[in-house]
Amino acid sequence: MNDDDLLADRFERHRGQLRAVAYRMLGSVPEAEDAVQETWLRLSRTGADEIRNLGGWLTTVVGRVCLDLLRARAARREDPIDETFVPDPLLGPLAPIDPEEELLQADSVGLALLVVLETLEPAERLAFVLHDLFAVPFDDIAPIVERTPATTRQLASRARRRVQAAGPSTDPDLARQREIVEAFLAAAREGDFDALVALLHPDVALRADSGALIRGAAASKALRGAHTVAEQALLFAPFAHHAQLALVNGSVGVVNAPEGRVLSVMGVTITDGRIAEMYILSDPERLARLDVNGTAR
Repeated sequence: MNDDDLLADRFERHRGQLRAVAYRMLGSVPEAEDAVQETWLRLSRTGADEIRNLGGWLTTVVGRVCLDLLRARAARREDPIDETFVPDPLLGPLAPIDPEEELLQADSVGLALLVVLETLEPAERLAFVLHDLFAVPFDDIAPIVERTPATTRQLASRARRRVQAAGPSTDPDLARQREIVEAFLAAAREGDFDALVALLHPDVALRADSGALIRGAAASKALRGAHTVAEQALLFAPFAHHAQLALVNGSVGVVNAPEGRVLSVMGVTITDGRIAEMYILSDPERLARLDVNGTAR
């Protein structure tokens, strides 16, 4: 191997970690891939001869790249994220997968957390993601956000309070998740309204993100309440016949992909044996950039 090949090989050992950081920062699979690629370009221009801790350096750089992207996104956006927004999902099969993808899925964050992260200021999001999710010291994060370590700690603390106030996380038992999601699909296919209601938390929240161009019954919407969400599920019961179970951000969810073309992805939060949150992405433009493994095309 020449020096360039050795550097590329060392970078590849950290790619999974960098993808994980960037995805949590941006909530977008294509943007996360772009951030990782930009990190590689910066490393290739710099070289690694004088970098003592390559993993730490790369994590810091990808964090800085993501922070710049978040700030640019905030500057372009005229309106705040609305209540129908659903981040890009990470998809995977329920069957055994390759070790690298299995590690990524096991360390996945749920769509519910990503939705909360979208409400944070860019510096708060960076401080929380790097410190709370990847154990980066505040002394290393502070220069990225141009704050003191003490102020950076406060940024993470504010973000942490927002995350904790957002509600409980999903039941971690995949077998139990699968049982409930399968029962929900069966009830939808059979048009069993009472069974649907019984599987939903009384105050269940539904976000359906269809993008800006879809109108009519399939348009983006935010709904709350078991009866309202069950009625919506019955409207789209015909699509349940094409639904397949899959891992969606590390939890059991649903992919509607007739003939291999992904039309919608649903992630759920299951609490106390019932579905408490539902996140449906059916934006054709965004789904076209995903394959069944959740990676950018």
